[in-house]
Amino acid sequence: MTNAPFDDRDGLIWYDGEVVPWRDAKLHVLSHGLHYGGAVFEGERIYDGTVFKLREHSQRLIDSARMLDMEIPFSLEAIEDASKEILEANNISNGYLRPIAWRGSEQMAVSAQNTAIHLAFTCWQWPKYFFPKGGEDKGIALKSATWRRPDPQTCPVHAKAAGNYAIGTMAKHEAERAGFDDAFMLDYKGRVAESSGSNLFFIKDGAIKTPTAECFLNGITRQTVLQLARDMGISAEETTIMPDEIGQYEEIFVTGTAAEITPVGRIDDHTYEIGPLTKRLQEAYQDLTRQKPAAKTAASA
Repeated sequence: MTNAPFDDRDGLIWYDGEVVPWRDAKLHVLSHGLHYGGAVFEGERIYDGTVFKLREHSQRLIDSARMLDMEIPFSLEAIEDASKEILEANNISNGYLRPIAWRGSEQMAVSAQNTAIHLAFTCWQWPKYFFPKGGEDKGIALKSATWRRPDPQTCPVHAKAAGNYAIGTMAKHEAERAGFDDAFMLDYKGRVAESSGSNLFFIKDGAIKTPTAECFLNGITRQTVLQLARDMGISAEETTIMPDEIGQYEEIFVTGTAAEITPVGRIDDHTYEIGPLTKRLQEAYQDLTRQKPAAKTAASA
């Protein structure tokens, strides 16, 4: 995996319907999305040449844009086709796909009624998201953050909007400076929410609980793991979890497209084992991501 800056790499990027050289995919410094946060994106994993949950991610990109009063000028099918096109152009069979839509530079004010909506797709090799400081056999360490997830009436919390990640960035920087891998975040009511960008799951007595996604993104991986657990006959509940309860759990993990299923070994002074149920779910999730989508038959095509 290269350590080159992301603006100085070989490869191709899909940009507003054209495939262009990587280094030529640029936007103006006065783009509205840069100044006012008018941008939405997706993170998608590629396994053996197939984008996992491509339809769900593509639809969420459209839905997120509409929450920000942006209409992406490409259909769901065109977005899926562009995703596949750029993977083939860069010969990526296992890695990460990043679609992003943003407001252009036609206006420079809070109002953006006349800005064009741009769309781009990039992809690269990305084997792992977390490299725990304590080693993979210990899981990641989370530190309680001073920043909290906001009231859903104050920002579009259910959109995968670029501006929503500013809080996560600040929280993660705070945790990293203290020697931890990531942040442990509460919401505006003081309830357990998520990490800086991944959803949290808690295990006790063979049952799973995860915070209700009221004021943070209901991740596609989160939804997948909940369904996967239920299909395996494991009790999985979305509920309120308070910070003074976390010491009673036996196993904890985070989920996300990039993180997949990553065990948590520590939250502040509480420590946890990478237990059997977490390992079972990791194996089941890995098997699921490697399944090829069912091919259409002549009758159903």
